[in-house]
Amino acid sequence: MVIPIVARVSEKVIIYYAGTVYENLNDKGITGVIKMQRDIKKIISQMTLEEKASLCSGLDAWNLKSVERLGIPSIMVSDGPHGLRKETTDPTDPGKKTTVPATCFPTAVGLASSWNRELVEKVGAALGEECQAEGIAVLLGPGTNIKRSPLCGRNFEYFSEDPYLSSEMAASHIKGVQSRGVGTSLKHFAANNQEHRRMSVDAVIDERTLREIYLASFEGAVKKAKPWTIMCSYNRVNGEYASENKFLLTDVLRNEWGFEGIVVSDWGAVNERVKGLEAGLDLEMPSSFGIGDQKIVEAVKKGELPEEVLDRTVERILNLIFKAVDNRKENAGYDREAHHKLAREAARECMVLLKNEDKILPLRKQGTIAVIGEFAKRPRYQGGGSSHVNPTIMDSPYEEIKKSAGNNADVIYAQGYFIEKDEPDEKLLEEAKQAALKADVAVIFAGLPEHYECEGYDRQHMRMPESHCTLIEEVAKVQPNVVVVLCNGSPVEMPWIDKVKGLLEAYLGGQAMGGAIADLLFGDANPSGKLAETFPKQLSDNPSYLNFPGEGDRVEYREGIFVGYRYYDKKNMEPLFPFGYGLSYTTFEYGDLKISRKEISDNETVTVSVKVKNTGDMAGKEIVQLYVRDIESSVIRPEKELKGFEKVELKPGEEKTVVFELDKRAFAYYNTGIRDWHVETGEFEILIGRSSRDIVLKDKIFVKSTVTIKKPVDRNTLVGDLLSDRVLEPVFREFIINEIKNRYLLDLLENEDKSLLSVWMRYTPLRSLANSTGGELNEEKLNRLIDTLNANIK
Repeated sequence: MVIPIVARVSEKVIIYYAGTVYENLNDKGITGVIKMQRDIKKIISQMTLEEKASLCSGLDAWNLKSVERLGIPSIMVSDGPHGLRKETTDPTDPGKKTTVPATCFPTAVGLASSWNRELVEKVGAALGEECQAEGIAVLLGPGTNIKRSPLCGRNFEYFSEDPYLSSEMAASHIKGVQSRGVGTSLKHFAANNQEHRRMSVDAVIDERTLREIYLASFEGAVKKAKPWTIMCSYNRVNGEYASENKFLLTDVLRNEWGFEGIVVSDWGAVNERVKGLEAGLDLEMPSSFGIGDQKIVEAVKKGELPEEVLDRTVERILNLIFKAVDNRKENAGYDREAHHKLAREAARECMVLLKNEDKILPLRKQGTIAVIGEFAKRPRYQGGGSSHVNPTIMDSPYEEIKKSAGNNADVIYAQGYFIEKDEPDEKLLEEAKQAALKADVAVIFAGLPEHYECEGYDRQHMRMPESHCTLIEEVAKVQPNVVVVLCNGSPVEMPWIDKVKGLLEAYLGGQAMGGAIADLLFGDANPSGKLAETFPKQLSDNPSYLNFPGEGDRVEYREGIFVGYRYYDKKNMEPLFPFGYGLSYTTFEYGDLKISRKEISDNETVTVSVKVKNTGDMAGKEIVQLYVRDIESSVIRPEKELKGFEKVELKPGEEKTVVFELDKRAFAYYNTGIRDWHVETGEFEILIGRSSRDIVLKDKIFVKSTVTIKKPVDRNTLVGDLLSDRVLEPVFREFIINEIKNRYLLDLLENEDKSLLSVWMRYTPLRSLANSTGGELNEEKLNRLIDTLNANIK
């Protein structure tokens, strides 16, 4: 019997636990004894086969099963990457479900645009506190899937198109939540980059692309933050459902990355339960109503599933359950006002100033300001689907603008459009134009209604509703001073961009976005966000355009590693707004780039420092971005890749030094031949930029590889490959001189690259040299040459 029996006699606590009596303990002591005595393997040994199988699926939609006779409790998980979405019964209608009030923070698309690890960790900690207050053991998030196409309906819930930025943001989020004793579920593993046919589509991706882009987004977060759980995705990856993909769930996740938590399915993602268990899927959610459990029991009884595999899964699940129990804080609560204040701070740093012609912003708190667009009173502040939060408070952008403007400014409003309608309304348009005519400046709220982007389906185009675009065009005809505030979860086309002076990308800024927008519009705060994704001019510019969302149940990632800015850079294509772009009300100057060592081996680290100075007259924050470029590579690589970033706060005239540390991964690509990350010996550029397209400083470093990749020489090895190999070239040349003694061939070698014939010779395989030597290089000598060359490969 391992369940503790607790008795309280007056002030005295007596516990009978695992055959031992403990007396004179306070409540804290009780917890200590239970922790000390818990023996997971012993508990498993006392479980029946049916009890073991039962733990491998949920009790219902949100709770795990318990085994009361063994003291195994049930714990609860809940949705909520940017705010807790705990389902409960509506107190006014017992037959109706609702969600508890919780702070709605900016969605991931916004949080990533802050480029602020500390801020994201603070938001995560606040989420953890709210989970403790509601008895939630695991928060289902964050989502760190790569933004392959701007059309993905769930892009608002993901961080970035860049795997390094994405994994850094996810790691900070996880650290924050788990610092409060609440687990996270990093999702959706892996290659869940579209909603179209998400439960059946097969994402076909070559291994290098998978490793460098789609898995790398998870890898850093797993290694740095150690999430309690990982959620596998609905889709198939290279033919295997993610829920039963051993390569992903065991080979990579556990064996390579060292993940020690549990893998939980996305809700309803399980295909074959036993195959999934063998592959590394621990927990099926939600409840399978005993179907999955029975399959496991039958497979064990028939000898098709070793019971030790089941025991290993149960041990991981019990570790999760008891970790949650041990970290549970009774009577926990949180400060709603403080969390709302944090939500406003976060929203301010998430928003990106994209245009500020004639310094139209910040607005002056005087004159007449026309606030136009229904989003100003009914803001689009979060995404749709499983992450939909019931906010504790909801700021109105219009009311917050009025409040911030003060008594010296007259703020007027016009609806402009109906949120539910895509078509323009002539009456509302005319009212908006009249309001704009009366004003000194017009602030138009526009973007994407919730029905445009939501979990479960993808967008069909990148356009905003016609009603929004027409509103902007018509108001701009009568008012030269127009500022647009965008409320959207992913990029949009902007045919009206040249007709407005100001543009603030507010994204889906959460419940406090109204106050944050007002802070930024009037200069009470300085914009400091930068884009975590590229805004193309039009959808057809996007690298996945021809292969999204695929045909039937197959989508091929034919653009390979060239996702986002990697593609636009390689194609030398000008986007509407580049990755990493964002304006400020102040100016920054960069200088004094230093690299601690100008030559290193790939198993060493190097420090890069750069000075940044605020040269304007307003305090602000700058995001310093470090990119690395392989100057000469034998494999196709991006022009540059983000490998470091820091957000630094500076007062006017203040200067700070920003320091980065780079290791092997900063210079490596994934080599499928050796199945590992590899650095080619050579020079690399260190690039410091304000954005991916605005590089302000650069220097070089030489990196020497400690791994030599040698491909064995055979009959079909090309002469040119031997001549370009520093080790094999002299061996080959010596053999030709000493063994062949053919003047024609020797002349070609001596005059290498000086004639068309020599160029032709470089692409000649060894087997064809017999024709060039009049038969002197016979089979016997050819084989000896090949053996000699291979003997020199180390």
